[in-house]
Amino acid sequence: MSKFESSQVNNEEQQDTYGWAAYDSSGILSPFKFSRRANGENDITIKILYTGICHTDLHFVRNDFGITNYPVVPGHEIVGEVTTIGPNVTKFKTGDKAGVGCWVGSCRACENCTQDLENYCPKAIMCYNANAFQPNLPTTYGGYSNKIVIDQHFAVKIPSKMPLESTAPLLCAGITVYSPMMYYGLNRAGLHVGVVGLGGLGHVAVKFAKALGLKVTVISTSVSKKEESLTRLDADSFLLSPDPRQMEDAKGTMDGIIDTVSADHSLIPLVDLLKVNGKLVCLGAPKTNPELPMFSLLMGRKLIGGSGAGGMKETQEMIDFAAKHKITADVEVIPMDYVNEAMDRLAKGNVKYRFVIDIANTLTA
Repeated sequence: MSKFESSQVNNEEQQDTYGWAAYDSSGILSPFKFSRRANGENDITIKILYTGICHTDLHFVRNDFGITNYPVVPGHEIVGEVTTIGPNVTKFKTGDKAGVGCWVGSCRACENCTQDLENYCPKAIMCYNANAFQPNLPTTYGGYSNKIVIDQHFAVKIPSKMPLESTAPLLCAGITVYSPMMYYGLNRAGLHVGVVGLGGLGHVAVKFAKALGLKVTVISTSVSKKEESLTRLDADSFLLSPDPRQMEDAKGTMDGIIDTVSADHSLIPLVDLLKVNGKLVCLGAPKTNPELPMFSLLMGRKLIGGSGAGGMKETQEMIDFAAKHKITADVEVIPMDYVNEAMDRLAKGNVKYRFVIDIANTLTA
């Protein structure tokens, strides 16, 4: 049993907490009172200031995956201020700014954990609704709430000069695009990388890629994304994927592609864009498994890979890199009582590019 599980199960003192939860698959969120564990020896308590809204939150509140345990308090893009530290805490002091992402615990002993890959631990504990994957766990509640208690290992330090509201989405979107760039070697200046989809992940991927010195092509089904890509995000080129001529002309030109799209789509034309030894990295999870373009893979020695968020060491590295290069997400800050409208807009793709809830100023008990 992990330290996290033990502290949850055996805890006698609890902290009154409030937030917003969905109670059924309608996904409608409303006020909810619950308890956090007392601050343990290795824990910090964070007063939540801002929480980003990830598309995964929408899936969970509406039970799109069929595994949601209600009531569910979403939110895994959390930034706030440390208010309490345990006696063994060395990483933080009170008043520090801290962030919490997708994971709040792991076994800390398996091969993945010892290699700083806690996100791939078989016993990794999700920030919210953890018992959807591990029924033996007590439930966890996310960042649509006023506070969170977490082992110091699973929180990251936020540099003081970073704007908190636009840093929050980096705890999910940022690490989700940064990690595969590092692991798959798509981080060397001068490489040509395509970014598929210009949404919450895609626009951050462009920013990280440019900061790494890459040549960046945005690949989109929507011509309306062209000006945004080229003029404001400083992409080097734009490729309209439904245009056969543009796709034909771009064949064999890219060293790698970061595919951020979760909607069903074909991988065949994307693989065709790759050079020999090129790599297509998929970050989305379409409902239908795509057809593999075997001939193109074989004849080009190309790879299709995947990636899911990142471990704690790499997440801290990502935040520090973002601070150095002044990378933040483009956000629309909303009050807590607008969250249901925001979810409806998110379902329609009507946001540029991430909603962030102003928890500190708008969440009331």
